[in-house]
Amino acid sequence: MDAVGTDVDLVLLTAARTIVDHAEEFAQLDAVAGDGDFGFSLRAGFEVVLADYESFDHSSVGALLKKIGFTIAGKVGGVSGPIWGTAFMRAGAAAGDRTELTGPEVVEAMRAAVEGVKHRGQAEVGDKTLLDALVPAIDALEAALTAGDDGATALQHAADAAVTAAEGTLGMLAKRGRAAYTGERSRDSVDAGATAIGVILQAISAAWRDSRHSEGVSP
Repeated sequence: MDAVGTDVDLVLLTAARTIVDHAEEFAQLDAVAGDGDFGFSLRAGFEVVLADYESFDHSSVGALLKKIGFTIAGKVGGVSGPIWGTAFMRAGAAAGDRTELTGPEVVEAMRAAVEGVKHRGQAEVGDKTLLDALVPAIDALEAALTAGDDGATALQHAADAAVTAAEGTLGMLAKRGRAAYTGERSRDSVDAGATAIGVILQAISAAWRDSRHSEGVSP
């Protein structure tokens, strides 16, 4: 059964392809203060997601997100697998049996993912992790939707907020992950996970805008 809408597929497949395409960039960032395997580990999992995506349960957004989460948790090594896998599984639990998500429902699912990351990684905003880009992005998305912005505009606000916040991790002291072991040296680079969130959201925003433009539908 393939009930999930094409917008959900657009977002998830764009995210997966972006992670695969930018794996080396993410790994280089991670190598400054971490072990350098962040991008390659994520790529290993999301390559499986892309290869098996059509075979996943598409009966609901929740079922699809949970399957992606289980795949990532099982295929991505190190600390990234459990954290990113938990994020998708928590988002899936929030999405439930819906086959499409409204803007507020997307925000709800993303905030559930954040809580999952916090719990699994024992991290908070300010610890120099992906949360430092993801939380500001969700805040920007929610604010834009509340202000009445269309989907494309709201997504761009979220993506821009993520990039700005990721750049702001330069100078921060890492408190979680392998980067935390490097102490003060961790201040010399941006966080790889936060940067990845910015890159992924920019790609999703561009793909969303292009899809609306090509189909001549409301953004």
